[in-house]
Amino acid sequence: MQGRRHLLISSTYRLRTESAVTRVASTKLPTEYGEFRLHAFENEIDKDTHIALVCGDIGSGQDVLVRVHSQCLTGDAFRSTRCDCGAQLDEALRRIAREGRGVLLYLSQEGRGIGLVNKIRAYGLQDEGLDTVEANERLGFKADQRDYGIGVQILRELGVRSMRLLSNNPHKLAAIERYGLLVTEWLPLEIAPSASTLSYLTTKRNKLGHILRGL
Repeated sequence: MQGRRHLLISSTYRLRTESAVTRVASTKLPTEYGEFRLHAFENEIDKDTHIALVCGDIGSGQDVLVRVHSQCLTGDAFRSTRCDCGAQLDEALRRIAREGRGVLLYLSQEGRGIGLVNKIRAYGLQDEGLDTVEANERLGFKADQRDYGIGVQILRELGVRSMRLLSNNPHKLAAIERYGLLVTEWLPLEIAPSASTLSYLTTKRNKLGHILRGL
């Protein structure tokens, strides 16, 4: 146990003090919300690709409006209503564009870090009556396996020095600050529950600690 704790501390320290990301491509991206600058970053360790959409001029990098969004193919692309991910993505882009300055960081962490295939397996278990946390754990994973160290490195590469975070997840806020990036304001990104998301959102509130005042 002591050895594992030492490795975790060492890993966190390295992610805070070293960089393992490289910007590999950039282009402009007009969207229905406005024009963004799209940047692709590669993690030099596992070769995963992550995306950042930047609106306006980051300038001093202080108090930048940021959404850190983990990939959800089913919700973001196919508009699944099993979750609120697609709606959160839309609302975050809308708010960043309206502000005229901000970053949407899109991390390759499907299914809270368990990957696309296992996420679909977890959906199958949910069809049998398990909730989203129980399904992940039945497959042998933690309820949430995501890490935000690489995300913080990308934000630093973009010039972000402190941020106003769009999120309902206090664990995400704590993880970002653990890697050394200051969150000066925590802004909710709640989507009104529907018949198909109510159980999912209730589990996120009750078991994962998400702040969801609208339930």
